[in-house]
Amino acid sequence: MPTSTWFRLNVAKRERVLEVAMREFGEHGYSTGSLNTIAREAGIAKGSLFQYFSDKLEFFAFVCDETSRRIREEMERRIARVDFDQSFDEWLFDVLCDWTEYMSDHPLERGVTAATNFELDNSVRSVVRDTANQHYLQVIHPTLHLWKAQGEIREDADLDVLATWLMTVLPFLALAPYYDGLDPILDLRGRTPAQQRPVIRQLIAGFRPIFAPAK
Repeated sequence: MPTSTWFRLNVAKRERVLEVAMREFGEHGYSTGSLNTIAREAGIAKGSLFQYFSDKLEFFAFVCDETSRRIREEMERRIARVDFDQSFDEWLFDVLCDWTEYMSDHPLERGVTAATNFELDNSVRSVVRDTANQHYLQVIHPTLHLWKAQGEIREDADLDVLATWLMTVLPFLALAPYYDGLDPILDLRGRTPAQQRPVIRQLIAGFRPIFAPAK
């Protein structure tokens, strides 16, 4: 948790520090992300960062948690606008398209998502992924139960398997178009959100037998 000094900063200054940290960690990750660079570009003394956070890991964890919260809240707003009067797979297609568009339009959030997924240090990755995963699941679990209650997911479908699939697909779709070597099969690298749509259709169709109700 940040110290009380952090919360006493004016909002504009907190936002400036957070934005610079998102960019630095998003581009370089935890291990090589530079606190000196963050302090310089945010216009503060490096020592000030240790008045706000106890150490670099706490700072990184806060940046990742705040980023995950922003992503979740924006996706919740977008999901609320998606038509529920359609089949689950069509609804899921719309949501995943919204997801890829969001990630395309928000490079800072995308970079921090990459930093949390690519971190090599297990202890660091565990801290930030555990928090990020909870933000994902706060949306995924209730939604799957809702669709199952509406009969769009068959009664014997394992919702944990469905949640696991979504937890795998979401970061894949967020990152594969922008980072080399993540997708040797479907060739998402360099595709725009519009060009990603046929792949999203393909992913849903391939997984549909696991959840689709019998006709």
